[in-house]
Amino acid sequence: MEEKILENKSDLFEFASFDKNESEHIAAPQYSYWKSVWRTFIKNKFTVAIAILLLILILFTLIQPMISGYDPLIAPNVNDPEMRFLKPSAEHIFGTDNVGNEVFDVVWAGARNSIIISFVCTFITMVIGVTVGAIWGFSKKMDKWMIEVYNIVSNVPFLLLAMILSYVLGAGMGTLIFVMCVTEWVFVAFFIRTQVMIIRDREYNLASKCLGTSTWTMIKNNILPYLISVIMTYVARMIPSLISYEVFLSYMGLGLGVTKASLGRMISIYTSYMNGYPHLFWIPVTVLAVLSVSLYIVGQRLADAADPRTHM
Repeated sequence: MEEKILENKSDLFEFASFDKNESEHIAAPQYSYWKSVWRTFIKNKFTVAIAILLLILILFTLIQPMISGYDPLIAPNVNDPEMRFLKPSAEHIFGTDNVGNEVFDVVWAGARNSIIISFVCTFITMVIGVTVGAIWGFSKKMDKWMIEVYNIVSNVPFLLLAMILSYVLGAGMGTLIFVMCVTEWVFVAFFIRTQVMIIRDREYNLASKCLGTSTWTMIKNNILPYLISVIMTYVARMIPSLISYEVFLSYMGLGLGVTKASLGRMISIYTSYMNGYPHLFWIPVTVLAVLSVSLYIVGQRLADAADPRTHM
């Protein structure tokens, strides 16, 4: 009887096979950095709504001027007093200005140039600044003379330098991009240099150095991945500030000149009509504020989502 019970129980069990490779498997969920960044970003519904609004605004800003065909050198209704200073209506959404141009067309043409300039300047500045700063943080020889360059640049007034370069090179988009990038990359490089110096002497980097790992490999694989969130935070501040720089320089007459539309030039011209037609001033200011604040909110949220510590 006992033998039958044992035989029946043996049917309930089976010998487990041994697999050496399976024993090395770590039972942990798969982790994808960029998927985690995306999941963290979309958790905040308010930020997602702002991001959608910003995307629509940017697309509209890039497309609308091509459809409208606005040309800042042509004032179509300058000799028609009835078409000047029209108030906003269904036919004229933002009204018309002092020469009869549709303010709606002028605003989006100016916003397009501001966005293009800020994004191009940010890309150039970050590529040069991050590359130089990463090497600067490792090289003691480079540190000696780059510190002197930083001290000189940081003590030169930006507006004075912009005025000199604008007068020498002439107004235009290329000049404005050069003026805004010529010193800004130094500040980015100094910031990245400081961050690299914080990380470079950690244990895993010292071990890599002892094993003969090249400096560039250590920068690329051991340093920069840890600085993604820091770099994105810097970018989140830089894009709106560069838009403000462009507007300010154009307001001072040092920007794009009369050949291209500009939010700063609009604000400069329309300021004189504040008493009778305040909407001419406040419309470009509002568009500028919405773009700048939206870019900062979305950029800052992306920077927070890029921090691996928020992926828990």
